[in-house]
Amino acid sequence: MKQYGLIGYPLSHSFSKGYFAKKFKEELITDAVYDVFPLETISHFLGLCKQYPNLKGLNVTIPYKEQVIAYLDKLDDEAQTIGAVNTIKFFNGKKIGYNSDCYGFEMSLRPLLQAHHKSALILGTGGASKAVEYVLKKLQIDFQYVSRTRTPSSILYQDVLLANELPYLIINTTPLGMYPNVDAAPEIPYSLITDKHLLYDLVYNPDETSFLKNGKFQGAQIKNGLEMLHLQAERSWQIWNM
Repeated sequence: MKQYGLIGYPLSHSFSKGYFAKKFKEELITDAVYDVFPLETISHFLGLCKQYPNLKGLNVTIPYKEQVIAYLDKLDDEAQTIGAVNTIKFFNGKKIGYNSDCYGFEMSLRPLLQAHHKSALILGTGGASKAVEYVLKKLQIDFQYVSRTRTPSSILYQDVLLANELPYLIINTTPLGMYPNVDAAPEIPYSLITDKHLLYDLVYNPDETSFLKNGKFQGAQIKNGLEMLHLQAERSWQIWNM
């Protein structure tokens, strides 16, 4: 039996196991199983690999998309450029890192973009934000990182709260608002949101996070991360089987 799965911590929010169970059933794939492996620390990763010698592929989620790289033998070019991995392929005794988040994000974002979406705020600076940055550069959309800690490449949420206007594209890459902490939301001035804004949340559980609800109330177009999840999952499956 070919073993696939998801690593991260915690994983109570994840739909990945259900997605692949449905896929395997509908496509009559009987020689594969997909499980979730909550790892309290990334140092448990190599132990997991030894425990499951039939591992063919893993997805990687919060908070290990960057940390896992140190445990891999090789990165494909895109993952190397992005600096984050969400897909691992086990091939010929090697652990190879890929990034399918960038594909999922780009394909789900493109149909929503309009001419005025020329600049963006990226909320959060974790592993998921790296794929978002990669796609925005590809689409030639200017962006500004927002973080709880000021860095040479990011401003603070306090800076955003003092703004008089906001870029028309705002992307939440943090876990704020993710189940079970559904009342949490990034601290931005939602009163400045208009019907020209597009708010995109990488979180998909719940369907509408507080971030998206606040934007919707102001008339903004909103998008959660479910389509991105499905697209990156299919891309992962292609990678594991190519």
